[in-house]
Amino acid sequence: MKNLVSTDWLEKNLNNVRILDGTWHMPGAKRNALAEFEEGHILNANFFDLDKTSDQNSFLPHMLPNKIDWEKTISELGIKNSDHIIIYDNSEVISSCRVWYNFLYFNHDINLVSVLDGGLKKWVKENRKISKEKKKFTKSVYKAKENNLLVLSKDQINLNIKNKNFELVDARGKARFDGLQAEPRTELRSGNIEGSKNIPFTKCINLDDKTFKNQEQLTNLFREINLDPKKKLAFTCGSGVTACILGLANSIISGKKPVIYDGSWAEYGLKNNENIK
Repeated sequence: MKNLVSTDWLEKNLNNVRILDGTWHMPGAKRNALAEFEEGHILNANFFDLDKTSDQNSFLPHMLPNKIDWEKTISELGIKNSDHIIIYDNSEVISSCRVWYNFLYFNHDINLVSVLDGGLKKWVKENRKISKEKKKFTKSVYKAKENNLLVLSKDQINLNIKNKNFELVDARGKARFDGLQAEPRTELRSGNIEGSKNIPFTKCINLDDKTFKNQEQLTNLFREINLDPKKKLAFTCGSGVTACILGLANSIISGKKPVIYDGSWAEYGLKNNENIK
């Protein structure tokens, strides 16, 4: 399993893989991911719009699309089932991890989808080549299969509060998790899901170069709050993006594909909801 690839590895394999820029910014960041991509990106990369490729019929952000829409999107990008896909980003919320998860959910080979460790920031800092060229690929016929075991609904979250079949881990910052900081979306209450635990996603990342911490460090991070990464875990956050950072961290430790509460706090924290601490 190659969850992560280094900048050195990618530079040597630029022509052997498919590269996607999966940058997504928080609404309050006032940044335009597509405009940034057009100003400069890794050679041969295509832009992957996390908002436009989500379920357009849902009022919730970033929800998984249906199989037909996913196949259409990936086919139009010219990606084949046999391609090794490398995803990077230039985001403070490491949005490439969400794109990585989406590919796993739609059954792309786990050995053929990876995140660039350190993302575009590390690539640029190391003075590696940046391009403005828009690479076009021949349309493919991509085939997907949904893995419903990797996604959780609100009903399943509520059932787990009673049955405790798995541990739910929240990737939001501690102040938001504890209800001491207001949510960025005004329609949401503060707080957390009953029984959930908290690992802020930033704890998984080295501050200097935005790479993931090593397996031992990540294992200790989980064990600090009495979590066994090899047992049944699921992940949540504000809107389903940073949960996937914890999901990738857990995958580094255990080799497991991540299980994500897709609606996350954007759904569960609605002000008319119950089961909020």
